[in-house]
Amino acid sequence: MIDFQEARRLVNGAANDFGVERIPLSKGIGRVLREDWYCDRDLPPYNRVTMDGIAVRHENALRNRTLEIEGVIAAGDPVSVLNDPDQCVEIMTGAVLPKNADTIIRYEDLTITDGSATINEPFSFNQNIHWRGEDRKKGDLLVPSGTLLSSSEIGVGASIGKSEISVSKHPRTIIISTGDELVEIDQVPLPHQIRRGNIYRTQSTLAHLGIDSDTAHLNDDHDEIVRRLTEYINEYDLIILSGGVSKGKFDFLPTALEQCGVVKLFHRVAQRPGKPLWFGAHPKGVTVFALPGNPISSFMSLHIYLIDWLRICFGLSAMTRPMGVLSEEVIFKPDLTYFLEVKLEYSPKGQILATPMKGNGSGDLANLLNGDAFIQLPRGQNIYPKGGVHPVFVYR
Repeated sequence: MIDFQEARRLVNGAANDFGVERIPLSKGIGRVLREDWYCDRDLPPYNRVTMDGIAVRHENALRNRTLEIEGVIAAGDPVSVLNDPDQCVEIMTGAVLPKNADTIIRYEDLTITDGSATINEPFSFNQNIHWRGEDRKKGDLLVPSGTLLSSSEIGVGASIGKSEISVSKHPRTIIISTGDELVEIDQVPLPHQIRRGNIYRTQSTLAHLGIDSDTAHLNDDHDEIVRRLTEYINEYDLIILSGGVSKGKFDFLPTALEQCGVVKLFHRVAQRPGKPLWFGAHPKGVTVFALPGNPISSFMSLHIYLIDWLRICFGLSAMTRPMGVLSEEVIFKPDLTYFLEVKLEYSPKGQILATPMKGNGSGDLANLLNGDAFIQLPRGQNIYPKGGVHPVFVYR
């Protein structure tokens, strides 16, 4: 059995690069960019009007506050000219500033009657104009490779013509449940059976990260497990198993994985929940997470280990977790790293307050409904006082 920090180091150190793929920009949200984006022209690309109103020559408008309107300019019109600097043109937000004009007076500061505009308020030279190249210059780096794309980057990509983009490729993934006691969710379980909840919990977590996955089920039959795992190793980059890794007589996965050529990096971690966690890799480049079968253990291990592993595979760093303040004292005597379910709230001072949601052990899946995160309490203590500050792994 190894320490949590060592287990996490081994997992993160075994990250793989699954390559690069081209996708439509519209599918890029949540993906990791694998190319640099540069300005293809100045931003903004022209002297852009930022208010509806009139365009004037500042020095002329100072001398005469009532100006004849010589025309109207809309957004999308080509560059035009203020022919008579002693006059003005009506102009709309987003339009190109006409030549011979240098100032925009908004409609709210005008009175317009009989084809003339009277300026009623003080105004400044160059006001209400977004100047060409003020934000970025042509050739400037906008979004570097390795960026996790949000809607803000998608909008920028659209503005520079990135209809298709290069991103980190996702692993071909399968999630496998094990155990004769499991039935599908549309079946009515017998008294000795349960539904395959872990699979859907895991698959939905990955889907939230934008990762598609297949699912399968293995019965408690050693030869069947070896045969089908061998097939999956040839088809997938990431195999996530649930159950079958503890010390029971029907927990065949550790020996079956070894027989399939998967190299064990560790089995069992000094943590609660999730002590039976198994992790390894096949020489073909396949990574295997064999999560414990108990729902809290499985869910916790997924969020503590797998998400950071995926981030590193895609070229990101491990996630920096926020720190939560325990709202009450916690007593935990085993010499294990303790991941306690907590409800998160925010204090008037901006602190994240973590209130323990103690359930009935790692099989109490319904207790996940009460919490928002796991708080990491380090081993080596028996008492964790109220007000103590510790990392929180948010799942809601």
